[in-house]
Amino acid sequence: MSDPAVPQHHSPRWATGTRPALPSVGTERETLAAFLDWHRATFEQKCSGLSAEQLSTRAVLPSTMSLHGLVRHLAGVERWWFRQQFAGEDVPILNYSDDDPDQDFERLDGDPGAAFAVWHAECERSRQIVAAAASLDVTGTRRSTGEPVSLRRILVDMIAEYARHNGHADLLRERLDGAVGM
Repeated sequence: MSDPAVPQHHSPRWATGTRPALPSVGTERETLAAFLDWHRATFEQKCSGLSAEQLSTRAVLPSTMSLHGLVRHLAGVERWWFRQQFAGEDVPILNYSDDDPDQDFERLDGDPGAAFAVWHAECERSRQIVAAAASLDVTGTRRSTGEPVSLRRILVDMIAEYARHNGHADLLRERLDGAVGM
């Protein structure tokens, strides 16, 4: 039996930016953390080089999504899972209330640069929490049910969250300026 041919055509790469290399081997924690950081960096690349106006543009109507809204949403998700539910920190919820649950996407007041600063800070705090945990089996408490949730499950859920929103970012960015690539 012969080896299958190696494809010569690959998906286009993003023209700018660098992302951390993904490990081919490593511990479960190293691998999950690396994939989450890769997705964070992918999202940041999809937003790079755009003006504040472009970042706030809802480019795929009728959706209310914009890259500015996504960064606000992702900052809130980082805080919710890592700080509030896993670490049990008593910090306010970002860009959400029961009276206004979609404010992360609908309220685009403020500078997108400030939203990115908040997101960067939340990502860094999340990394610290992951690094400090004794194992991936350590649990936090789901606020909605009071049930335990492991750090492993949170990391997997966060990778899925970023993967989904990176797909949204792909569509938004292509509509804004035609930029494509993985």
